[in-house]
Amino acid sequence: MLKDFERLCNTDFACEADALKALARFESTLKIAMLGETHIEALPRFKGKGRPAKGREPDFFVYRIVGALASRVQERQRRLERKSCFILATNQLDEHLLSDEDLIAAYKDQQKVERGFRFLKDPMFKAATLYLKKPERIMALMMVMTLCLLVYAALEQRIREVLKAEQATVPDQTGKPTARRTARWVFQYFKGIHVLVVEHVEQIVLHVEQHHSVLLQLLGPRYVAIYSASG
Repeated sequence: MLKDFERLCNTDFACEADALKALARFESTLKIAMLGETHIEALPRFKGKGRPAKGREPDFFVYRIVGALASRVQERQRRLERKSCFILATNQLDEHLLSDEDLIAAYKDQQKVERGFRFLKDPMFKAATLYLKKPERIMALMMVMTLCLLVYAALEQRIREVLKAEQATVPDQTGKPTARRTARWVFQYFKGIHVLVVEHVEQIVLHVEQHHSVLLQLLGPRYVAIYSASG
């Protein structure tokens, strides 16, 4: 809007009437702004090159708009309030059964479900690579994925609780310490660890580093035992 007004003020008009028409047309488009003190200014123009001689009469005049643009404070505030308005609707009209606070809390809890959908659609888990035609198989897959999501969420919660309780941190992707890591990041954190089976008898866990051991010890003996046969 401001740039449009600046462009209008830098436009040469052949006569004052044309300038006034353009100004009125621009003013009709304003919604949250208004024109300040405006007037039309006549500027002399000379034909030919170089500086005109002193006292020479101008060959013609051009007309420009001079003025300022101001904000309509009340209208701007009204529009901001309108955009800031957030409506939650429910068909439960009994406030004793569902208060406004409970309604907002229930709405915010949807984020947990949405994070679950993000998990199910994550390419890392390759659910999209499976083609299932029968509804029964689709339902079975959803059951398996939901169970995976349950384990995933429980692990993530445990990791965060342990880090918080021990006031410990682990490095993030940039190497900075953090106490809020996702389970997916932990899976990637342990990527590259392999199990070597020796003559079908002995198993050796390879490539367990110190930073892996620190997190395993925080999680507890059960997790340490899984990776104990390291080499």
